[in-house]
Amino acid sequence: MGLKNLAQANVRGQSPASGLSSKACREKMRRDRLNDKFVELGSILDPGKPPKMDKAAILSDAVHMVTQLRTDVQKLKDSNEKLHEKIKELKTEKNELRDEKQRLKAEKESLEQQVKLLNATPSFVPHPPVIPTPYVAQGQASGQKLMMPVIGYPGFPMWQFMPPADVDTSQDVESCPPVA
Repeated sequence: MGLKNLAQANVRGQSPASGLSSKACREKMRRDRLNDKFVELGSILDPGKPPKMDKAAILSDAVHMVTQLRTDVQKLKDSNEKLHEKIKELKTEKNELRDEKQRLKAEKESLEQQVKLLNATPSFVPHPPVIPTPYVAQGQASGQKLMMPVIGYPGFPMWQFMPPADVDTSQDVESCPPVA
């Protein structure tokens, strides 16, 4: 009796000839299922190629594939962990840059306020130190008479903008005699 006949006989309610044939039938069905699964596994391992019939080769390919997949999974887990660390670093850097931007913005506003205050108040230029003038009256030897600058309004020495002939006071005694 074949597998199909045995299965049909069980369905019809007929019992097999002996208990041993029933056990043999179950064993045959188990082997057929195993063979089908080996063929299916072989076709999954090498898609597009004709399935291998050697069970040892199919199992060897399956072990190799599982090992390779485990290695790939570990590499992907490591890569994923590194990417998560990089994300944390970038978030930290982003927060630092955001804080620095806020600090620079506050500093910019402070400097703008200072510039506004400086522009709003009248500027004060301090007086330059009094230095003997290099101009010497005509007809006099150099170094005999040094003139001091005249402090003018608004705090700038005006003599340095005047020509030397106007600053010369050697003829003042003749043009304006002293009043006694």
